[in-house]
Amino acid sequence: MTDAGSATPGPPAPGHPPVPPRNLPAPPHHPPAPPHHPPAPPHHPPAPPHHLPAPPPPPGPGVQPPFVAPPTDGARQRRWLAVGLSVAAALILCVGGLFGLGGLFVFGSQMILDQARTAVTDYLTAVQNEEYGEAYAQLCDSRRARVDETQFRRSFANKPGITSFTVGDPILTSTMVVPASVRFEDGTADAVRYLLEQDTSTGEFEVCGEEG
Repeated sequence: MTDAGSATPGPPAPGHPPVPPRNLPAPPHHPPAPPHHPPAPPHHPPAPPHHLPAPPPPPGPGVQPPFVAPPTDGARQRRWLAVGLSVAAALILCVGGLFGLGGLFVFGSQMILDQARTAVTDYLTAVQNEEYGEAYAQLCDSRRARVDETQFRRSFANKPGITSFTVGDPILTSTMVVPASVRFEDGTADAVRYLLEQDTSTGEFEVCGEEG
């Protein structure tokens, strides 16, 4: 027995689908609405910095001098000057028509005489300073073939040292002769005439002994 006001449904009859319960909550009529406006993206992205500092240059081995410096000692510096004068003379000879052959000949001859005087000055300076190796290097090839450096050094062993000297004007004939007046430590003086030859490879004058 059941109450008339609270009858419960019985099992479904065979061949009929089950009846859903009557008091189930109804499904929502409308799904929740999506948001009306999505969040707006930022209007302006941050601007990159206008100027970036330049990277420092890589360390290098240092500045190389574009060019090699000439020797600073007196003897070799004078040789460089003589070589430079030779080059200058060659350039002037290339444009000889602008100056006249007579003036070029005088200029070239004076330059040769100056080089000869410089060769004897350098030789006597090395002997005066007892730098016999340097003096020997300024001898011509034929002279060094006859006398080695040891014999050359010994030739000054029993001689007084040079206190001063004066180189005269070269004499250019079939050979180059340069006179010089040399004073020694014992008070004596000597007039020497040096014979010179020109090196075929460098163009420099070299001492080849004494005349007489």
